[in-house]
Amino acid sequence: MTREPYRHYVWDSEELLPREEIRALQFVRLRECIRRCANVPFYRKKFDEMGITPESITSADDIRKLPLTTKSDFRDNYPLGFLAVPREQVVRYHGSTGTTGKPTIVAYTQSDLNVWANLCARFLVSGGLKSHHTVQVAFGYGLFTGGFGLHYGIERVGAAVIPAAAGNTKRQLMLLQDMQADALVCTPSYALTLAEAIQTEGIDRSKLALKLAFLGSEPWTETMRENLETSLNIIGTNNYGLSEVQGPGVSGECPERTGMHFQEDHFIVECLDSETLEAVPEGEAGELVISSISREAMPILRYRTRDIARLYSGRCACGRETLRMSRVIGRSDDMLIIRGVNVFPSQIEEALLAIEGTAPHYQIVLERPKTLDEVKVRVEIVQGLFSDKMTDMTHLKKRIALAVHQITGLHLEIELLPPMTLERFEGKAKRVIDNRNVMGR
Repeated sequence: MTREPYRHYVWDSEELLPREEIRALQFVRLRECIRRCANVPFYRKKFDEMGITPESITSADDIRKLPLTTKSDFRDNYPLGFLAVPREQVVRYHGSTGTTGKPTIVAYTQSDLNVWANLCARFLVSGGLKSHHTVQVAFGYGLFTGGFGLHYGIERVGAAVIPAAAGNTKRQLMLLQDMQADALVCTPSYALTLAEAIQTEGIDRSKLALKLAFLGSEPWTETMRENLETSLNIIGTNNYGLSEVQGPGVSGECPERTGMHFQEDHFIVECLDSETLEAVPEGEAGELVISSISREAMPILRYRTRDIARLYSGRCACGRETLRMSRVIGRSDDMLIIRGVNVFPSQIEEALLAIEGTAPHYQIVLERPKTLDEVKVRVEIVQGLFSDKMTDMTHLKKRIALAVHQITGLHLEIELLPPMTLERFEGKAKRVIDNRNVMGR
């Protein structure tokens, strides 16, 4: 059972299932999932080729026998090739933003929506949300799953929702003040934008009711969390999800904040080497591969998320025995290869935020004017510290360059910028500008 101090951070009893019961439930639901997947031509063909039937699955560990699914598979079967039920049973469609082409469309039955709302309610309650709270949702509403997923999870808890949607920072600040929201939902980078705007507008932070922030949809560091918690005077928790396997609610933090608990009664997660596709040892970084074993409309097997993280097992002090994931370190498809070295933007962010005086706003610009990569890290300096004195700025640049080198092993050019120089983003921040493929040389 959960320890007494944590009983108010648990939404339902299934979160506290013993490990052996979790695995037994996963086995039953995996078999049912395979039966549903047989209605999907993509999976039916794979099953026939691999000799897979529900009866050939004898434990949850047999997930490794099943085919992998990729983003390309979704695009090849656009729009509804992965639909496992008749269209008349579908009550909702969502999808990716489609910024690199057509979106990946995902479908939900009414049962799927009920499960989704409940899983979002779990991580919200685990992060401190209570029914008497008011929550301002600064996520986009539309095809993007974030806004609606959190919205219905909040309502499931019984809290009030302010569906502010993304952007319009002045309106967000007005609502935070006038409506006295207790909690905020948005991306970490947009929370930083709001924190800056509160300071710039001279808003008295003590006059705001904010206590909690539920932040996700992009990687962020522990240092960024500390900055946000200090500037907004909140408790910020991390959560994880992706459209292809459901949306938000796949995992989320408890008060211990030693990793995000996977909702393993509805998902089976693996951590694989992106090259060999073999499981990595516990605690080592690998690509998360997730199966959504309870969805009706679009059950998905072994989806390659491309998100790099670490998995940890063992009973948490909160009472849960589910696997926990670290923060997302980066993406296997967003990993930068600079002069033969694998680098994630989050590593550079970690180095920057460890230096006093740097703001949590940066941009990595890659060029290849001749044969070698040239990399410039553009970083803003906090208000009051940007100086015209060459010696001050040179010293700071050296400190930043050394910190980056210690983490990445690379010597990169550092450009210091005045506050508010770089573009702010309402959704996911764009940290990397890679011009190497458009140089034409």
